[in-house]
Amino acid sequence: MLVRTPAARTAATLAAATLATLLLAACGQDDDPSVATPSTAPTSAAPSSATPTAPAPTVTSTPSASASTPAVDQQITVTIAKKRVDPPTGRITVSKGQLVRITVTSDVADELHVHGYDLGARLPAGTPGSVEFRADKTGLFEVETHESELVLFQLVVR
Repeated sequence: MLVRTPAARTAATLAAATLATLLLAACGQDDDPSVATPSTAPTSAAPSSATPTAPAPTVTSTPSASASTPAVDQQITVTIAKKRVDPPTGRITVSKGQLVRITVTSDVADELHVHGYDLGARLPAGTPGSVEFRADKTGLFEVETHESELVLFQLVVR
């Protein structure tokens, strides 16, 4: 398509800019494909190898998994009730390359988001939601909820 008039060129430029803005908009919408469907996941009571700098969400190492799923190196579990995060917000350190699973249960419907990895999960009220990913980026990443805007913890990948 060839745009010949100045008015048509301006309209085409505005349409392209609007489309680019929508595609580059930060933080998700409900139809965002990176938002996972909530899932329940068993947790292990094995000792933690994470080194939190403050009271932090429950972190456990999982020594083995079923043949259909890879072993999770770090299981992080958080509960939200009446806008309170339990355990309280802190930092959790994991090693680069580890497989991490974050499971959150909230008393109200919300959305979990892992910044830097652009991962998320819907959190129906009272139902655990999980994200699982390989910690392949080093840095400090906030893990939060979108609707209630609670910082759950800061993930440090070294």
